[in-house]
Amino acid sequence: MTNKPWNLRQCVKKYSDAGIKGISIWRNVLEGQDPGEANRLLDDSPLEVVSLVRGGFFPSVEKKKRLGAIEDNLLAISQAYAFGAPLIVLVCGSDSRQSLEKSREQIKEGIIKILPEAISAGVKLAIEPLHPMYSADRSAVNTLAQANTMAEEINSEFVGVAVDVYHLWWDGNLQKEIERCGRNDKLFAFHVCDWNVPTVDFLNDRGLMGDGCINIPEIRNWVEETGFDGFNEVEIFSEKFWAMDQNDYLEKIKNAYLNFT
Repeated sequence: MTNKPWNLRQCVKKYSDAGIKGISIWRNVLEGQDPGEANRLLDDSPLEVVSLVRGGFFPSVEKKKRLGAIEDNLLAISQAYAFGAPLIVLVCGSDSRQSLEKSREQIKEGIIKILPEAISAGVKLAIEPLHPMYSADRSAVNTLAQANTMAEEINSEFVGVAVDVYHLWWDGNLQKEIERCGRNDKLFAFHVCDWNVPTVDFLNDRGLMGDGCINIPEIRNWVEETGFDGFNEVEIFSEKFWAMDQNDYLEKIKNAYLNFT
């Protein structure tokens, strides 16, 4: 998604050539893609598949939509297994027609329903808390404390959290909650980008590391102090960067990562 104009083949080649070691596959790039061809493409590359993005969107006042979400998440588990992805990132969803508490209850119920299939496939599930500005439609899980509590209540080694600095940098309890999920072995993923000031679009105006106000090195240090040794995943949604030459953009990403992460 960071290099949205590129297809999967282009991303695999360009990232490999650039010395990047891992890739998280967004499900939209799999649409219309022959699974066997995609598998061979990834098997022949030096890239490690870090995760499949995304599952989730469990809540709805409509039972049919809740059942549809379960089916879609079961499909995501099958896709993750097929591509060797050890993790699915969950953008949990919300429904403004009901309370946030009800949406969180349905998120927890949804994860529990798909958990047996995830365990059978050996695929972990990471609850990603999203910034509160998304609480009405994209996720009713908006703080790391909420994600930690939900993961602890579900109580499975296959359910943890994804920490994205874009969504969590503002939280005064962030260090404490990172330490909490580290103690519980629940820290499954770490995503980096920056918050532009001013932000002109709350979805598609993320910044390169160092362009905004987030103290990324400090948060990275908190994450690594827990013992986390996974990938630092660059995840940037930006109409501005998608519009430019993606080769030039990739060089900007590398420089920003090396100097400001």
